[in-house]
Amino acid sequence: MQPRGKIVVASQHYPPDTSTTAAIMAEIACRLAIEHEVVVLSGWPGASPASQTGPGKPRVVAIKNRMAGKAALVRRGLSELLFAARTFVALMRELRRGDVVLTVTAPFMLPYAVAAAARFKGARSALIMHDLFPDVLVMAGLLKPGSLVTRTMRAVNGLMFRALNAVITIGRDAERPLLSYAGMTRNKIRFIPNWATLLPAPRPVNSDNPFRKGFSARFIVGLSGNLGFTHDPEIVFEAARLLKDEADIHFLLSGWGIGFERLKQLQAEANLSNVSFVARVADTELEAFLAAANLWIIPYRKDVAGVSVPSRFYNLLAVGRPVLLVSEPEAEAALTVVENGLGWVVTPGRPDQLAAAIRTASRSDDDAIAARAVKTAARFDRTTAMNAYAGVIDELLRTPHLPEQR
Repeated sequence: MQPRGKIVVASQHYPPDTSTTAAIMAEIACRLAIEHEVVVLSGWPGASPASQTGPGKPRVVAIKNRMAGKAALVRRGLSELLFAARTFVALMRELRRGDVVLTVTAPFMLPYAVAAAARFKGARSALIMHDLFPDVLVMAGLLKPGSLVTRTMRAVNGLMFRALNAVITIGRDAERPLLSYAGMTRNKIRFIPNWATLLPAPRPVNSDNPFRKGFSARFIVGLSGNLGFTHDPEIVFEAARLLKDEADIHFLLSGWGIGFERLKQLQAEANLSNVSFVARVADTELEAFLAAANLWIIPYRKDVAGVSVPSRFYNLLAVGRPVLLVSEPEAEAALTVVENGLGWVVTPGRPDQLAAAIRTASRSDDDAIAARAVKTAARFDRTTAMNAYAGVIDELLRTPHLPEQR
């Protein structure tokens, strides 16, 4: 017999939005809807795809929302605050005692509204921790560690973590910074990594790949996806500058976000012959694009451990490519790279190290990395992750209060 109570999923990003967060939340909501009544409070306008509507699927309720550009910090903050307030009102109408509400840290103000509404209504709450705020803003240099804003956010986080029943992390490195907050206890933490959306299988490097055509270089270094505040675009460009005289190495860049705008600005000024941009790649072309490069870079700023995990990482492994990660060695992706022999990890802020690692990779003929990458990607399976999410929700539906422990 299934436990009583429905599940409410609160997310600013949900299909028809095509972002990674939207796809993850839709996968989870549809999996939970197999066994439970699920209501989605979505901040994205438009109708959901036909495959995600109808009997046995979540009921989607649109929350009025105005999206601001990531660079427009003040307007973005006001828009996100308004969305969180509207979601709080919707939750107060929708939630009943015994329900469970699931949310995510995008935008970062949303979890506060969710935790408060769940506490008021006698429901249970769970948070998927994609980014830890304000830590990620401190890491990006947007806030000072001891500023009034930072101290206030940490104090509010303490109240939120005390109210939440479960915090789902996507990286093992998140536990230490989480436990630094008042109100957070180890028994609330659940580790459920993200998954590869592409079928794990080796893809050979073919000269007729449409994304390789026009390049005479033998070794293609790829960079793809969203580059936000946690990423360092300049280290990639400086490494390309250091390697500009090595004709065998070429950089292929495609993505979005403020980091890519910075890369385009740097290229407009320097016009490096070994750097090329392609427009944002559609999902239907993603497999071919990822198979086009010999090596993929994920460039983080320093102090990323515990505050952010790259969701693109698993698809890079799924196509059988080595990964060159710029981050501290204790970060989740770095741990996975080192533990499984999947590539290289270099120190943030050191373009000379990055260039040297790229040069080493270009001279490596270790085909076993591809096999190890595919084998590792297969462990990060969508079905396994979905069942883990279902297990957490079932636990919350059956257990009114989790015992406190440290």
